[in-house]
Amino acid sequence: MSDPTIDAVAIGRNEGERLLRCLDSLRQAGLRHIVYVDSGSTDGSIAAAEARGVQVVRLDLSVPFTAARARNAGVGALPGDSDLIQFVDGDCSLVPAWIGKAAAFMDDNPTVAAVCGRRREIAPEASIYNRLIDREWDTPVGPARACGGDVLMRRTAFAQVGGFDPRLIAGEEPELCVRLRQAGWQIWRLDAEMTRHDAAIRRFGQWWRRSRRAGHAYAEGAALHGAPPERHNVAQTRRALIWGLGVPLAAVLGALLLDPVFLLILLLWPLQVLRLSRRDGDPVRATFLTLGKIPEALGVLEYHLKRLTGRRTGLIEYK
Repeated sequence: MSDPTIDAVAIGRNEGERLLRCLDSLRQAGLRHIVYVDSGSTDGSIAAAEARGVQVVRLDLSVPFTAARARNAGVGALPGDSDLIQFVDGDCSLVPAWIGKAAAFMDDNPTVAAVCGRRREIAPEASIYNRLIDREWDTPVGPARACGGDVLMRRTAFAQVGGFDPRLIAGEEPELCVRLRQAGWQIWRLDAEMTRHDAAIRRFGQWWRRSRRAGHAYAEGAALHGAPPERHNVAQTRRALIWGLGVPLAAVLGALLLDPVFLLILLLWPLQVLRLSRRDGDPVRATFLTLGKIPEALGVLEYHLKRLTGRRTGLIEYK
């Protein structure tokens, strides 16, 4: 694969200027063919993409939308001879040097199915939530268990495992990586700049919904691959339920049924904040990591309730 054919799939809805930056960055990277999959934009995104010579796929909105379904549709619209596919979210722009570094690594490592790099927030100073997300993207370099929505992927590996699971409303990338690793492939995080992301989270409610979506993804991932030896998302689901549901429930029920002294159980929260602050040196992040377990627990409960009643959860959007 000394001269690989590299195509791109971008997905989005009503991303506005963010989408234009995304598509322009893909053009500047010299990718052969770019597909943009739109999920019902009303802001002129489709016309703007077409004006840039990008192939647009309009999802059928009568079928529930998921990012996984959109990415699969994008791959289906690409020429069939792609060696590598760069997936990117419509609110991200590609760093110019990324493709060359990532493709060279894939060429040198034929058992690697997917590589990702450092995704950064373009405005971490705009809000505490943007800063927290920028820190979230700073994952360890080397062999990894999962990637995110921005990733360079080997098409043969993607096809071998059947692509993304279109049913998942979130967490579809780690779930795909589970199946890739089970098929013998590797996932790597490179020490290289990859994309610039615009979270645009400036309100507490947005952060809360994003955390609730994470809890839903943990629960759904654990339901699919939580059995040994994978134990996918089991620890994350357990932590959400213990800190977001178990601690407050034990305090309130104990106080109501036995003695008000049980409200002291709630002191476990500030103690957890102190523990995480000492570990990471960031008390603000520690506070939000602890507080975030409440919406995560709600997301876990929502998934299981919908599963029991046979109802499908719609998208949990925060923008």
